[in-house]
Amino acid sequence: MAKPFSAIDVSVSMKHLSASSTAILAVTLAAAACSSGPDEPSAAAPTPGATDVLRTAPAPAAPPNPLSNRAADAPGPVSPAATPAKLLALEGLGNLRIGQPVPENGPWRERGAQTSDACRTVSSPEYPGVYAIVSEGKVQRITVGKRSDVKLAEGVGAGASEKDVKKWFAGFREEPHKYEDAPAKYLTAPNAAAGGPALRFEIGRDGEVSLIHVGTMPVLAYVEGCA
Repeated sequence: MAKPFSAIDVSVSMKHLSASSTAILAVTLAAAACSSGPDEPSAAAPTPGATDVLRTAPAPAAPPNPLSNRAADAPGPVSPAATPAKLLALEGLGNLRIGQPVPENGPWRERGAQTSDACRTVSSPEYPGVYAIVSEGKVQRITVGKRSDVKLAEGVGAGASEKDVKKWFAGFREEPHKYEDAPAKYLTAPNAAAGGPALRFEIGRDGEVSLIHVGTMPVLAYVEGCA
């Protein structure tokens, strides 16, 4: 008949079991430490060259800025019909320059009756449908009408639609036309009040550009020639 375990025998057996478990755990930890060497990376190394691609990838192009005066700082493609001599810019037209005296020995001359000694208009047979306002001895504005083939660098000229104007010159200030009913209006560059050369369009009741003005305030906004 088997001898029953005493309380002392159970206690001794538990001590032996605890010591054996401790020894097994110690061996397991030591083996794990040996298998993962000190130089083994904790995470997968990045693919060679991946960081170089990210570092050298070009930044996305900035969206076009809808400029207050598009012709001043981001001229578009020149229309085939707009040769340099027929190209209206913020600086002027041909050798007629905003802020400068009328060139001597050139085609620009006073023609017809003048309403004021302080403000004069000049025109040229080489530019039908175009006239300039001269004040204080300097060209203050150049105006292009529908009889002219002069255009802006964007290809916009008299006779263009209001839609074409707004395509190139977003953000221009709108004002009701003084003499014509809507949709006639004035479209003026927001920076015109700053004092530099700026653009101003007159849109007729037919929705087309009737006049294009380039010049400086206040002459740029004159609605009756020198007034």
